[in-house]
Amino acid sequence: MLQTWRWYGPSDPVSLEQIKQTGATGIVTALHDTYEGQAWSEESVIQRREEIEAAGLVWAVVESIPVHTSIKLATPEAGKYIDAYKETIRILAKAGVKTICYNFMPVVDWTRTDLYYPAPNGGFALRFEMVDFVAYDVLVLKRPNAADDYPADLLTRAKARFSELSAIQITTLEQTIIAGLPGAELFHDRPGILAKLADYAAIDSVGFRDNLIAFLTEIIPVAESVGVNMCLHPDDPPFSLFGLPRVVSNAEDYRAIFAAVPSLSNGITFCTGSLGPLADNHLVAMAGEFADRVHFTHLRNIKRGENGSFFESDHLAGDLDLVGVIDTLLKEEQRRRQQGRSDWQIPLRPDHGHLLLDDIEKKTNPGYSLIGRMKGLAEIRGVMAALESKYA
Repeated sequence: MLQTWRWYGPSDPVSLEQIKQTGATGIVTALHDTYEGQAWSEESVIQRREEIEAAGLVWAVVESIPVHTSIKLATPEAGKYIDAYKETIRILAKAGVKTICYNFMPVVDWTRTDLYYPAPNGGFALRFEMVDFVAYDVLVLKRPNAADDYPADLLTRAKARFSELSAIQITTLEQTIIAGLPGAELFHDRPGILAKLADYAAIDSVGFRDNLIAFLTEIIPVAESVGVNMCLHPDDPPFSLFGLPRVVSNAEDYRAIFAAVPSLSNGITFCTGSLGPLADNHLVAMAGEFADRVHFTHLRNIKRGENGSFFESDHLAGDLDLVGVIDTLLKEEQRRRQQGRSDWQIPLRPDHGHLLLDDIEKKTNPGYSLIGRMKGLAEIRGVMAALESKYA
C-alpha cells in the first residue's frame, strides 16, 4: 500500500521536509482555505501540487472537497454547488490527483470530547466520552428536546458530570465539540450551532440518504469519466449526534449507497477508527465485502467504553483487528495487480497519533502531531512487511 501523510498546507506545524523523513511518500491534503462551495481554481491546485513535488513527494489524495450544506439539505441552491463540485473534480483530474476523500456528515464533522486524555504510555490521546457529550448537549447547549434522545440512566450520569464541571472545563468541552477540529469544514459558536441544527429539524435519515444519493448520481459519472475515484468517509463517530441523521455508519449504509450508484468510482475511505466504535461493525469482514471499492484507508485503533465512548489507543493495541484489515487490503491489491489495473495500489495513512515526547510542548493539530503518527506508521509498515511475502 502507498504510505501517505495528511498535511494541512503551509501553516501545518509538521513540514513537508519532516514528513519525508517519516518514510511516507504520498501527501493527503486539500485547499484548506476554500470551504464555501466554490470550485477550486486550477492555478491553486497546480501550485499546491508543485509545492509537494518540490519536496520530493506526490499529492496522492485530496482530503477533502467540502460538500456544501445546500447539497446536504437539497435546497434550491444545491445545483450550483454541485456544478462547482464537478468542476473541482475535473480540475484535480487534469492535475493528476485522482483520489478524493469526502464526507457527508451534517453540521459537525469528526467529534471528540477530550483532546488530552492520558494514554497508558504516558502521552495523550483523543477521546469521545458519551456522558460528557450528553452533559453538553442537554445542559450547556440546551438543544430543544435533547433529553428525549437519551436513556434515563445516561441523563442521570450526565447531570452528575455537569455538576462537577467548572466554568473553564465547560468552555473547554464546548470548544472541543463544536469549535472545529483539524480538517473540519465548519466552525461554530453556541448560537450558530443551534441555528444550524434547526435547519435539519425536518429531515430524517431516509431523506438525508436520498440527498446523498442524489448528489452521487450527479458527481459519480463525472468522476468516472475523468478516472477519479471518490472515497466516502464514514461518520465519526458512527451514530447520531445532536439528533442529526447519520447515513454512512455501517455496512448496511454502504450497501444502500453502492446499490443506488453502482459505479466503482463510487468508493469508500475505509476508516477503521470511525467505524470501530460500533461493535457490530466487523471490520475485517467489511474490508473484504467492499474491497473493490476501497480506494483509500485510514488506519487507527480504539478502545471502546460504554454507550459509544472510546479513546484512540496505540495502532496495534486496541479492540480493532488492524492486522486483519491490512491483510485483507493487501490481498485486494494483489487481485488488482493480476487484473493489470494501473490504480492497484491503495493509499493508506496513519490516522491520528498520540501526543508524545517533545511534541507535548509544541504547537500541534490535535491528533496530527509528528511523533505519534510516525510511530503509528512504523507499526503499520512492520505489519505490512510481515504480511507482504504472502502476496509477492
